[in-house]
Amino acid sequence: MYLACLLLMPLLEAAVEVVAAEYKLPAQTGPVQITRFDWIDVIRDRKVPVKIYSPQAGKGPLPVLLFSHGLGGSREGYEYLGRAWAGHGYISVHLQHAGSDSAVWQSGGMQGAMAALRRAAANPANATNRPMDVSFVLDRLEQLNRSDSGFKGRLDLTRVGLAGHSFGAFTTLGVAGQVFLGTSGERLCFADPRVKAAIAMSSPLPAIRTPAALDRAFGKIRIPILHMTGTADASPIGGTGAAERRLPFDHISGADQFLITLQGADHMVFAGRYASRTPERERVFEDRICECSLVFWEAFLKQDARAGAWLAGGGFGRQLGGDGTFEVKPATRRIEP
Repeated sequence: MYLACLLLMPLLEAAVEVVAAEYKLPAQTGPVQITRFDWIDVIRDRKVPVKIYSPQAGKGPLPVLLFSHGLGGSREGYEYLGRAWAGHGYISVHLQHAGSDSAVWQSGGMQGAMAALRRAAANPANATNRPMDVSFVLDRLEQLNRSDSGFKGRLDLTRVGLAGHSFGAFTTLGVAGQVFLGTSGERLCFADPRVKAAIAMSSPLPAIRTPAALDRAFGKIRIPILHMTGTADASPIGGTGAAERRLPFDHISGADQFLITLQGADHMVFAGRYASRTPERERVFEDRICECSLVFWEAFLKQDARAGAWLAGGGFGRQLGGDGTFEVKPATRRIEP
Protein backbone atom coordinates (compact mmCIF):
# COMPACT_ATOMS: atom_id res chain seq x y z
CA MET A 1 0.00 0.00 0.00
CA TYR A 2 2.82 2.41 0.98
CA LEU A 3 4.84 1.38 -2.10
CA ALA A 4 1.86 2.21 -4.30
CA CYS A 5 1.73 5.67 -2.71
CA LEU A 6 5.41 6.27 -3.49
CA LEU A 7 4.93 5.21 -7.10
CA LEU A 8 2.17 7.81 -7.48
CA MET A 9 4.12 10.65 -5.88
CA PRO A 10 5.76 11.81 -9.15
CA LEU A 11 2.34 12.89 -10.39
CA LEU A 12 2.29 15.68 -7.82
CA GLU A 13 6.03 16.35 -7.75
CA ALA A 14 6.15 16.87 -11.51
CA ALA A 15 3.41 19.46 -11.27
CA VAL A 16 5.54 21.59 -8.94
CA GLU A 17 8.29 21.83 -11.56
CA VAL A 18 6.23 22.56 -14.68
CA VAL A 19 3.09 24.50 -15.47
CA ALA A 20 0.49 21.92 -16.47
CA ALA A 21 -1.03 22.37 -19.91
CA GLU A 22 -4.79 22.36 -20.24
CA TYR A 23 -6.12 18.83 -20.07
CA LYS A 24 -9.10 17.39 -21.86
CA LEU A 25 -10.70 14.07 -21.00
CA PRO A 26 -10.51 11.38 -23.69
CA ALA A 27 -13.64 11.04 -25.79
CA GLN A 28 -16.38 8.70 -24.62
CA THR A 29 -15.97 5.12 -25.75
CA GLY A 30 -19.59 4.66 -26.87
CA PRO A 31 -22.83 3.14 -25.56
CA VAL A 32 -23.08 1.69 -22.06
CA GLN A 33 -24.67 -1.63 -21.14
CA ILE A 34 -26.13 -2.64 -17.77
CA THR A 35 -25.92 -6.03 -16.07
CA ARG A 36 -27.34 -6.99 -12.68
CA PHE A 37 -26.32 -9.80 -10.34
CA ASP A 38 -27.75 -10.86 -6.97
CA TRP A 39 -24.78 -12.47 -5.25
CA ILE A 40 -24.89 -14.36 -1.95
CA ASP A 41 -22.07 -14.29 0.57
CA VAL A 42 -22.58 -17.74 2.08
CA ILE A 43 -20.15 -17.05 4.92
CA ARG A 44 -22.27 -14.17 6.22
CA ASP A 45 -25.56 -15.50 4.80
CA ARG A 46 -25.96 -12.12 3.14
CA LYS A 47 -27.30 -11.03 -0.24
CA VAL A 48 -25.22 -8.41 -2.07
CA PRO A 49 -26.94 -7.14 -5.25
CA VAL A 50 -24.84 -5.26 -7.81
CA LYS A 51 -25.54 -3.26 -10.94
CA ILE A 52 -22.67 -3.12 -13.43
CA TYR A 53 -22.25 -0.35 -16.02
CA SER A 54 -19.78 -1.32 -18.74
CA PRO A 55 -18.85 -0.09 -22.22
CA GLN A 56 -20.44 -2.08 -25.01
CA ALA A 57 -17.29 -1.76 -27.10
CA GLY A 58 -13.76 -2.76 -26.23
CA LYS A 59 -12.49 -6.09 -24.97
CA GLY A 60 -10.40 -4.69 -22.17
CA PRO A 61 -9.08 -5.32 -19.65
CA LEU A 62 -10.63 -2.14 -18.25
CA PRO A 63 -10.13 -0.48 -14.85
CA VAL A 64 -12.84 -1.33 -12.32
CA LEU A 65 -14.72 1.15 -10.10
CA LEU A 66 -16.93 0.14 -7.18
CA PHE A 67 -19.58 2.47 -5.79
CA SER A 68 -21.20 2.36 -2.33
CA HIS A 69 -24.54 4.17 -1.93
CA GLY A 70 -25.62 6.38 0.94
CA LEU A 71 -28.03 5.48 3.75
CA GLY A 72 -31.38 4.44 2.28
CA GLY A 73 -30.04 4.12 -1.26
CA SER A 74 -29.69 1.16 -3.61
CA ARG A 75 -27.74 -0.09 -6.60
CA GLU A 76 -30.22 1.80 -8.81
CA GLY A 77 -29.07 5.22 -7.60
CA TYR A 78 -26.17 7.40 -8.78
CA GLU A 79 -26.80 6.37 -12.37
CA TYR A 80 -25.29 9.58 -13.71
CA LEU A 81 -21.93 8.47 -12.30
CA GLY A 82 -22.17 4.89 -13.52
CA ARG A 83 -22.96 6.01 -17.06
CA ALA A 84 -20.28 8.72 -17.09
CA TRP A 85 -17.57 6.41 -15.83
CA ALA A 86 -18.48 3.48 -18.08
CA GLY A 87 -18.80 5.88 -21.00
CA HIS A 88 -15.14 6.75 -20.55
CA GLY A 89 -13.80 3.21 -20.49
CA TYR A 90 -14.31 2.00 -16.91
CA ILE A 91 -16.42 -0.83 -15.54
CA SER A 92 -18.54 0.66 -12.74
CA VAL A 93 -19.98 -1.75 -10.18
CA HIS A 94 -22.69 -0.31 -7.90
CA LEU A 95 -23.27 -2.28 -4.70
CA GLN A 96 -26.41 -2.49 -2.59
CA HIS A 97 -25.95 -2.88 1.17
CA ALA A 98 -28.70 -4.81 2.95
CA GLY A 99 -29.68 -3.26 6.28
CA SER A 100 -28.92 0.30 5.20
CA ASP A 101 -30.54 0.33 1.76
CA SER A 102 -33.90 1.56 0.41
CA ALA A 103 -35.78 -1.30 2.09
CA VAL A 104 -35.17 0.43 5.43
CA TRP A 105 -37.54 3.32 4.72
CA GLN A 106 -39.91 2.04 2.02
CA SER A 107 -42.39 0.43 4.41
CA GLY A 108 -43.47 3.55 6.34
CA GLY A 109 -44.36 7.24 6.07
CA MET A 110 -41.88 10.11 6.32
CA GLN A 111 -41.71 10.22 10.12
CA GLY A 112 -41.31 6.45 10.37
CA ALA A 113 -38.77 6.48 7.56
CA MET A 114 -36.49 8.96 9.31
CA ALA A 115 -36.60 6.95 12.53
CA ALA A 116 -35.79 3.77 10.60
CA LEU A 117 -32.87 5.45 8.84
CA ARG A 118 -31.47 6.68 12.15
CA ARG A 119 -31.67 3.16 13.58
CA ALA A 120 -29.91 1.77 10.51
CA ALA A 121 -27.15 4.38 10.79
CA ALA A 122 -26.58 3.52 14.46
CA ASN A 123 -26.56 -0.25 13.92
CA PRO A 124 -22.95 -1.52 14.33
CA ALA A 125 -23.69 -4.47 12.02
CA ASN A 126 -24.15 -2.09 9.08
CA ALA A 127 -20.85 -0.37 9.83
CA THR A 128 -18.97 -3.68 9.62
CA ASN A 129 -20.97 -5.36 6.85
CA ARG A 130 -20.58 -2.52 4.37
CA PRO A 131 -16.77 -2.68 3.93
CA MET A 132 -17.00 -6.48 3.99
CA ASP A 133 -19.50 -6.25 1.11
CA VAL A 134 -16.85 -4.43 -0.92
CA SER A 135 -14.23 -7.13 -0.36
CA PHE A 136 -16.79 -9.84 -1.12
CA VAL A 137 -17.73 -8.16 -4.41
CA LEU A 138 -14.06 -7.91 -5.37
CA ASP A 139 -13.79 -11.67 -4.79
CA ARG A 140 -16.81 -12.27 -7.04
CA LEU A 141 -15.44 -9.97 -9.72
CA GLU A 142 -12.28 -12.07 -9.79
CA GLN A 143 -14.47 -15.12 -10.47
CA LEU A 144 -16.45 -13.19 -13.09
CA ASN A 145 -13.24 -12.20 -14.85
CA ARG A 146 -12.16 -15.83 -15.06
CA SER A 147 -15.34 -17.54 -16.20
CA ASP A 148 -18.31 -15.32 -17.15
CA SER A 149 -18.86 -15.16 -20.92
CA GLY A 150 -19.83 -11.49 -20.80
CA PHE A 151 -16.96 -10.29 -18.59
CA LYS A 152 -14.17 -12.83 -19.00
CA GLY A 153 -10.88 -10.98 -19.36
CA ARG A 154 -12.55 -7.54 -19.40
CA LEU A 155 -11.80 -6.58 -15.79
CA ASP A 156 -8.42 -5.16 -14.87
CA LEU A 157 -8.42 -5.94 -11.16
CA THR A 158 -4.94 -4.50 -10.72
CA ARG A 159 -6.55 -1.07 -11.28
CA VAL A 160 -9.47 -0.82 -8.85
CA GLY A 161 -11.06 2.37 -7.54
CA LEU A 162 -13.74 2.74 -4.87
CA ALA A 163 -16.18 5.61 -4.38
CA GLY A 164 -19.12 6.28 -2.10
CA HIS A 165 -21.49 8.93 -0.83
CA SER A 166 -22.30 9.67 2.83
CA PHE A 167 -22.58 6.22 4.48
CA GLY A 168 -20.89 5.06 1.27
CA ALA A 169 -18.03 7.48 1.97
CA PHE A 170 -17.75 5.89 5.43
CA THR A 171 -17.52 2.54 3.61
CA THR A 172 -14.95 3.90 1.19
CA LEU A 173 -12.69 5.31 3.88
CA GLY A 174 -13.00 2.05 5.82
CA VAL A 175 -11.78 0.02 2.86
CA ALA A 176 -9.06 2.62 2.29
CA GLY A 177 -7.73 1.98 5.80
CA GLN A 178 -9.61 4.11 8.33
CA VAL A 179 -9.45 2.66 11.84
CA PHE A 180 -12.74 2.43 13.74
CA LEU A 181 -13.55 1.81 17.38
CA GLY A 182 -15.72 -1.27 17.92
CA THR A 183 -18.55 -1.56 20.43
CA SER A 184 -16.11 -2.83 23.06
CA GLY A 185 -13.49 -0.19 22.33
CA GLU A 186 -11.39 -2.43 20.08
CA ARG A 187 -9.78 -1.01 16.94
CA LEU A 188 -11.19 -2.31 13.67
CA CYS A 189 -9.74 -1.96 10.19
CA PHE A 190 -11.23 -3.29 6.94
CA ALA A 191 -8.52 -2.14 4.52
CA ASP A 192 -8.42 -4.03 1.22
CA PRO A 193 -5.12 -3.57 -0.67
CA ARG A 194 -6.82 -4.31 -4.00
CA VAL A 195 -8.28 -0.78 -3.96
CA LYS A 196 -5.68 1.64 -5.35
CA ALA A 197 -7.53 4.98 -5.28
CA ALA A 198 -10.80 6.31 -3.85
CA ILE A 199 -13.38 9.08 -3.97
CA ALA A 200 -15.22 10.02 -0.76
CA MET A 201 -18.32 12.21 -1.15
CA SER A 202 -19.82 13.89 1.92
CA SER A 203 -17.76 11.91 4.42
CA PRO A 204 -19.22 11.43 7.92
CA LEU A 205 -16.91 11.76 10.90
CA PRO A 206 -16.24 9.54 13.91
CA ALA A 207 -17.96 10.47 17.16
CA ILE A 208 -14.64 11.54 18.73
CA ARG A 209 -13.28 14.42 16.67
CA THR A 210 -10.25 15.73 18.49
CA PRO A 211 -7.23 16.29 16.22
CA ALA A 212 -5.36 13.38 17.84
CA ALA A 213 -8.33 11.03 17.43
CA LEU A 214 -8.75 11.98 13.78
CA ASP A 215 -5.03 11.47 13.15
CA ARG A 216 -5.34 7.96 14.62
CA ALA A 217 -8.49 7.21 12.64
CA PHE A 218 -7.07 8.25 9.26
CA GLY A 219 -3.34 7.74 9.83
CA LYS A 220 -3.09 4.34 8.16
CA ILE A 221 -4.63 5.38 4.83
CA ARG A 222 -2.04 4.92 2.07
CA ILE A 223 -3.98 5.55 -1.16
CA PRO A 224 -4.81 8.78 -3.01
CA ILE A 225 -8.32 10.06 -2.29
CA LEU A 226 -10.46 12.72 -3.92
CA HIS A 227 -12.77 14.21 -1.27
CA MET A 228 -15.97 15.92 -2.39
CA THR A 229 -18.31 18.17 -0.43
CA GLY A 230 -20.37 21.36 -0.71
CA THR A 231 -20.79 24.52 1.31
CA ALA A 232 -24.35 23.39 2.24
CA ASP A 233 -23.42 19.73 2.77
CA ALA A 234 -25.27 19.10 6.06
CA SER A 235 -27.43 16.06 6.80
CA PRO A 236 -30.27 15.42 9.30
CA ILE A 237 -28.66 12.07 10.14
CA GLY A 238 -25.12 11.56 11.40
CA GLY A 239 -24.28 14.86 13.03
CA THR A 240 -21.55 15.98 10.60
CA GLY A 241 -21.76 19.64 9.62
CA ALA A 242 -20.85 21.02 6.21
CA ALA A 243 -17.64 22.60 7.48
CA GLU A 244 -16.50 19.28 9.00
CA ARG A 245 -16.68 17.28 5.78
CA ARG A 246 -13.15 18.35 4.92
CA LEU A 247 -11.56 16.86 8.04
CA PRO A 248 -10.60 13.48 6.51
CA PHE A 249 -8.70 15.44 3.83
CA ASP A 250 -6.99 17.47 6.56
CA HIS A 251 -5.96 14.43 8.62
CA ILE A 252 -4.74 12.00 5.93
CA SER A 253 -1.02 12.41 5.31
CA GLY A 254 0.15 9.05 3.94
CA ALA A 255 -0.95 9.62 0.32
CA ASP A 256 -1.84 12.43 -2.08
CA GLN A 257 -5.19 14.03 -1.20
CA PHE A 258 -7.54 16.28 -3.17
CA LEU A 259 -10.61 18.24 -2.06
CA ILE A 260 -13.35 19.83 -4.16
CA THR A 261 -15.90 22.02 -2.34
CA LEU A 262 -18.83 23.00 -4.55
CA GLN A 263 -20.32 26.40 -3.84
CA GLY A 264 -23.94 26.04 -2.66
CA ALA A 265 -24.04 22.25 -3.08
CA ASP A 266 -26.09 20.37 -0.49
CA HIS A 267 -25.82 16.80 0.76
CA MET A 268 -28.00 15.23 -1.93
CA VAL A 269 -26.27 16.86 -4.91
CA PHE A 270 -23.90 13.90 -5.06
CA ALA A 271 -26.86 11.52 -5.34
CA GLY A 272 -28.16 13.46 -8.34
CA ARG A 273 -30.76 15.49 -6.43
CA TYR A 274 -30.70 19.17 -5.47
CA ALA A 275 -32.90 20.67 -2.76
CA SER A 276 -33.51 23.99 -4.52
CA ARG A 277 -35.14 22.24 -7.50
CA THR A 278 -33.00 24.27 -9.92
CA PRO A 279 -32.25 21.88 -12.81
CA GLU A 280 -29.67 24.18 -14.40
CA ARG A 281 -27.63 24.38 -11.20
CA GLU A 282 -27.95 20.64 -10.63
CA ARG A 283 -26.53 19.94 -14.09
CA VAL A 284 -23.56 22.20 -13.34
CA PHE A 285 -22.84 20.28 -10.15
CA GLU A 286 -23.16 16.91 -11.88
CA ASP A 287 -20.85 18.03 -14.67
CA ARG A 288 -18.23 19.14 -12.16
CA ILE A 289 -18.51 15.92 -10.14
CA CYS A 290 -18.19 13.74 -13.25
CA GLU A 291 -15.34 15.75 -14.73
CA CYS A 292 -13.28 15.91 -11.55
CA SER A 293 -13.79 12.24 -10.74
CA LEU A 294 -12.85 11.14 -14.25
CA VAL A 295 -9.64 13.20 -14.27
CA PHE A 296 -8.78 11.67 -10.88
CA TRP A 297 -9.39 8.12 -12.15
CA GLU A 298 -7.35 8.85 -15.29
CA ALA A 299 -4.46 10.06 -13.16
CA PHE A 300 -4.38 7.35 -10.52
CA LEU A 301 -5.83 4.27 -12.23
CA LYS A 302 -4.74 4.81 -15.83
CA GLN A 303 -1.50 6.51 -14.69
CA ASP A 304 -2.02 9.47 -17.03
CA ALA A 305 0.71 11.87 -15.89
CA ARG A 306 -0.89 14.81 -17.74
CA ALA A 307 -4.14 14.33 -15.83
CA GLY A 308 -2.25 14.17 -12.54
CA ALA A 309 -0.22 17.27 -13.32
CA TRP A 310 -3.35 19.18 -14.33
CA LEU A 311 -5.04 18.32 -11.04
CA ALA A 312 -2.01 19.02 -8.89
CA GLY A 313 -0.92 22.09 -10.84
CA GLY A 314 -4.21 23.89 -10.36
CA GLY A 315 -5.67 23.29 -13.80
CA PHE A 316 -8.93 21.89 -12.55
CA GLY A 317 -9.15 24.55 -9.85
CA ARG A 318 -8.86 27.30 -12.46
CA GLN A 319 -11.51 25.69 -14.64
CA LEU A 320 -13.82 25.31 -11.66
CA GLY A 321 -14.03 29.09 -11.35
CA GLY A 322 -16.89 30.33 -9.19
CA ASP A 323 -18.49 26.88 -8.92
CA GLY A 324 -16.26 25.97 -6.00
CA THR A 325 -12.72 25.55 -4.69
CA PHE A 326 -10.13 22.84 -5.26
CA GLU A 327 -7.31 21.98 -2.86
CA VAL A 328 -4.32 19.66 -3.21
CA LYS A 329 -2.28 18.11 -0.40
CA PRO A 330 0.76 16.00 -1.38
CA ALA A 331 1.70 13.04 0.77
CA THR A 332 4.20 13.69 3.54
CA ARG A 333 5.40 10.05 3.41
CA ARG A 334 4.94 9.81 7.17
CA ILE A 335 4.43 6.24 8.39
CA GLU A 336 2.05 5.69 11.29
CA PRO A 337 2.72 2.81 13.73
